[in-house]
Amino acid sequence: MTTPVSLECQHTLATAVLLAPGAEDLPADERLEPGPLSRQEALELLALSEVIARKAAYGRQLTVRSARAAGASWTQIGAALGTTKQSAWEAHSRWIDQQASQRSAYGHQSMDSQQAAAARALAGSPDNEAPT
Repeated sequence: MTTPVSLECQHTLATAVLLAPGAEDLPADERLEPGPLSRQEALELLALSEVIARKAAYGRQLTVRSARAAGASWTQIGAALGTTKQSAWEAHSRWIDQQASQRSAYGHQSMDSQQAAAARALAGSPDNEAPT
């Protein structure tokens, strides 16, 4: 069965987006009338969409981390994300926690306890405007 986990290891964000179907990309003479997807096609598309969402979210959090390391405040990060400093900090903190728990559950593609501790220290609190 196709799952996000099975696809995530195979594809980068770029390849996942390229694989997502888009009839508009086909030459006009090759376009088919839209019709219902088979169960397998629908599930594969759903799993691929989840991979795209996960990889985009991961990239966003890495960029938040980079902004923090460059001296950005949570107010600035929140504004760049179109949210509040508190919401931005909470989302980033949840991401760090998820990375640490994935490492203990799966042992790869995530943060170990030292990396998570360093990320938490860099994140600080939403009221701590500059990284320590």
